[in-house]
Amino acid sequence: LSRGPKSLKERRIREIDNIVREAKKEIILPISKESLRMMGAMLYWAEGRKLKGGMELTNSDPLLILFFVKWLEQVFNISAENLRMRLNIYPQQNEVKIKKFWSELTGIPMDNFRKSFIKPQNKFFKKNNLYYGTARIEVPKSTNNKHRLYGWINKALEGLHPDINLVERKWKSLKEVE
Repeated sequence: LSRGPKSLKERRIREIDNIVREAKKEIILPISKESLRMMGAMLYWAEGRKLKGGMELTNSDPLLILFFVKWLEQVFNISAENLRMRLNIYPQQNEVKIKKFWSELTGIPMDNFRKSFIKPQNKFFKKNNLYYGTARIEVPKSTNNKHRLYGWINKALEGLHPDINLVERKWKSLKEVE
């Protein structure tokens, strides 16, 4: 009885390991250029900045950030030396060390880091912060590449447009403000 919860947890860990192992077999390496292009496009669509101007992507996951940097190199021929980065961190974090971490990981030179945003302390002060902060990659002169990327997404999903148009016409009133 005392091992019950631990035994269940261990069994679930083995089940998850097996699921991951089997899922890895479903992916054929190396990933094709077309698949790579769409992986990055969808990542940007989900995590990228949608405002005017060039491409920016923000996240705290080192694997995701490194993928995006490598993707920019392979798909757009934009090297890490030409990228800029900004960090969002907490006051108790060591800004210089975190910059060094991201620079070593991505190859973005320390000189290309812009001013970090240090979250001000308040009564809801968060103690269990993100170890490496949140990194924002800025891609200079990338507006045209961003529009290409949206073209890829639109092409890949063009079969969904009739469905969206039909439902949006039905719910047009939601966009109207009184």
